[in-house]
Amino acid sequence: MNHAFFITGTDTDIGKTTVACGLLHAARQAGLSTVAAKPVASGCKGTPAGLRNGDALALLGECSLTLDYAEINPFAFAPAIAPHLAACEVGVELTVAALLPSARLMLARGADFTLVEGAGGWRVPLSGRENLSDLAVALGLPVILVVGVRLGCINHAMLSAEAIARDGLILAGWVANIVDSHASRLDENLATLAERLPAPCLGRIPWLPEASPAAVARYLDLAPLGLSFKV
Repeated sequence: MNHAFFITGTDTDIGKTTVACGLLHAARQAGLSTVAAKPVASGCKGTPAGLRNGDALALLGECSLTLDYAEINPFAFAPAIAPHLAACEVGVELTVAALLPSARLMLARGADFTLVEGAGGWRVPLSGRENLSDLAVALGLPVILVVGVRLGCINHAMLSAEAIARDGLILAGWVANIVDSHASRLDENLATLAERLPAPCLGRIPWLPEASPAAVARYLDLAPLGLSFKV
């Protein structure tokens, strides 16, 4: 059975790609085939092969199926700013209709485990009145929420969960990623998140000096997503 999810975060820079790579690595360790997509990314670096995004390259490294970079990240922009602003500066109309075909092609690959990663948080603007969350709605994917655990995260997590539900999507699970190594009342905050969020926790990732996919995977549980070891 194929499983596909849209992965988002409570904010930008809270380890969304770190967790995504950890989930993909855990799936590969379980003998599952993996595919990932990063439909739009800003903050890309120029290379002889074109613009490349570090997050998209990290996702590519955890895909078991052979993919070209452009399949994973079809819309790449150089400025490290909001994607809709970066697209506007180069005259690109960033719409759900433009993002859908490549995302659907990735889902059609038929991998056991597929992740489509957003940018920033849930309500990231595209062109016009559209948001990146509208892509998740168009794809009809259940959502994995990465909670960057620091002061204010409970509010951010609850608002994100409410917005996901209001958009008619299922919150399949959430991951606590400790981004503040000196977070106060950590256990109490995690207990509150577990009590308030309407989905299972897939893992609690401590602050890691070297957050490699293998290191992160050790703290993640795929079972609540319906994934198990494949012989």
